[in-house]
Amino acid sequence: MRVLLISMALAAACLPAYPADTETVNPAEIIRKFAQKETEFSAARNNYTYRQTVKLQELDSGGNPTGAEYNLVEDIIFSPEGKRMEKVVFAPVSTLRNILLTPEDEQDLRNVQPFVMTTAETPDYQVDYLGRENVDEIPCYAFSVKPKKLAPGRRYFEGQIWVDDRDFQIVKTYGKGVGVIKKSGDNQFPKFETYREQIDGKYWFPTYTRADDTLHFQSGQDQRIRMVVRYQDYKRYEGKSTIRYGDVVEGAPGQQAPAPAGKE
Repeated sequence: MRVLLISMALAAACLPAYPADTETVNPAEIIRKFAQKETEFSAARNNYTYRQTVKLQELDSGGNPTGAEYNLVEDIIFSPEGKRMEKVVFAPVSTLRNILLTPEDEQDLRNVQPFVMTTAETPDYQVDYLGRENVDEIPCYAFSVKPKKLAPGRRYFEGQIWVDDRDFQIVKTYGKGVGVIKKSGDNQFPKFETYREQIDGKYWFPTYTRADDTLHFQSGQDQRIRMVVRYQDYKRYEGKSTIRYGDVVEGAPGQQAPAPAGKE
């Protein structure tokens, strides 16, 4: 079996042409406002339970599934003591043949694809205003985002974000995860798109991430993949001693997720 790791260089894509603003826009003030709102959102999301479903498939050159795939369903819940925890409810054995999930992929799933830019994280990024654009009829400010420098052991987002012009929260992201990779590694990371929806009439929570990309490895091997991540059933934690959350998926083989695969 070929041992390849998930990753992809972000191809130089042509950005959409943004219409000229019809009003005076202060990008620095917009960034300050949405970073503050994102800080509030990040704290609020830590008080919600939800179900996260991941499906990753290998595709042939025509974009058809080959049958090789990885699936994971887990509930983000609280213990009776109020400690936030992940409960795996469905984790069949991976049948991926040409790619393997790495610790960097796991970090991207948890922290980069549902990207949040808080006030504390803003200094780590270069954020440039692009203009106005609607996302599903929501008027937004569009920004390009990239890390100023890469710190070992940390993953970053690089791409574009769309911030709604009323609530000053991110409603869409498009880009990839980036970070320091060992010179001997052949890690490639796909471009992805994440959408948020308004939950409880106040905060915009991530609900859907999709990646459909071709990974170009240094070995010369290309692999097309499709990944869909869903974040569902958000429920606010009210500090109860016990939470009964969701139903265990039919056929769940246990409570522990498979450890990230390493090189063979």
